Amino acid sequence: MQVLQTKQDLISEVDTLKIDTLIAQHQDIPGALMPLLHSIQDSIGYVPESTYAPIAKALKLSIAEVHGVVTFYHHFRTHKPGRHVLQICRAESCQSMGAAALEAHAKKCLNVDYHQTTTDEAITLEPVYCLGNCALSPAVTLDEEVFGRVSAADLDALIFEARSPRVRV
Repeated sequence: MQVLQTKQDLISEVDTLKIDTLIAQHQDIPGALMPLLHSIQDSIGYVPESTYAPIAKALKLSIAEVHGVVTFYHHFRTHKPGRHVLQICRAESCQSMGAAALEAHAKKCLNVDYHQTTTDEAITLEPVYCLGNCALSPAVTLDEEVFGRVSAADLDALIFEARSPRVRV
């Protein structure tokens, strides 16, 4: 099942093959939509909109059903993320400990809003609704590594590190 590509949604041949393979692996499994979407995102970093039709066809769903699930869950991305993903916890504990100010600082520093990527493609900013790190609020993740009691200065250091080119030895 070949994934169709639009001009806005160019997917590499390798990623297209990965997606086609994942669809084939899941198509006969009852309730396969969520596991398939997770597998696609785990494999290529996001769920391209151009995959909705082949997913729907393989799982005997409507395109609207696939779209609805992808857009309902904040975890799924519909566009390729930056080289690093920064998530800021928006749950109650983190909010009570200053996450709103941290969120505003991140948006200003990165010059992006949630679900956007910096112009240098280094960092994608995303909200997350609980990291299970409430005792160390406010919490963030950078590339799935959790950091607690994050101040604006701590966040600046994480952003600086993410934007710094790595020296290969």
